Amino acid sequence: MSEGIVKRSVAIAGHRTSISLEASFWDELKRIAEERRLSINALIADIDARRASTNLSSAIRLEILNELKKNTDH
Repeated sequence: MSEGIVKRSVAIAGHRTSISLEASFWDELKRIAEERRLSINALIADIDARRASTNLSSAIRLEILNELKKNTDH
């Protein structure tokens, strides 16, 4: 099943940037933000601050993957 890319504009550290993710990743990102009681922008800013040299979209996908893996390990 193919899923289209959704591009959204977010504010990080006072500047706007566009992030492209599949809709399912946006859904999971929203769920994680709600679980952590953060806005999506705040969660993305946190991921941005912790990422290594990978691009932001990849860092977000990895954060979501790690969160899903953590939730299935219980």
